[in-house]
Amino acid sequence: MPYQEPFLREAIRLAKAHMEAGDGGPFGAVVAKDGAIVGRGWNRVATSNDPTAHAEVMAIRDACARLETFSLAGCEIYASCEPCPMCLAAIYWARLDALYFAGSRNDAADAGFDDALLYEELSKDRGARKLIAEQHLQAGAQAVFNRWKNKPDRIDY
Repeated sequence: MPYQEPFLREAIRLAKAHMEAGDGGPFGAVVAKDGAIVGRGWNRVATSNDPTAHAEVMAIRDACARLETFSLAGCEIYASCEPCPMCLAAIYWARLDALYFAGSRNDAADAGFDDALLYEELSKDRGARKLIAEQHLQAGAQAVFNRWKNKPDRIDY
């Protein structure tokens, strides 16, 4: 479905209302399907002590719960700001058809929400990142994956 301004305005409204209420940072998002909102979310990082509780992730969780599915194919997401790398990955994993956003990541950085380090780190080889990341017990993990590949009742996603 093409861009619909009322949905983006609702994402901005959620950001403002919940920020002013002290519910979290200034971010909001909605998921829409067939011209109707099926999920809403706002930033709840500080109020839930959950660093993954970004507006887009919360809207995806809400939409998935309401639609009783893990795939949001056929849906769009409207966000008050350009999603961070984590949220962008969640949008891809949820199989959303489109993303529409208002503020840019530069606007967010100017307000104190700078994701530049994440973008830089993701572009580096694993060994060059600031986060120590070592691989161990690969054979054990591969055994589980092999069992998954042969599991007759698995649900592919």
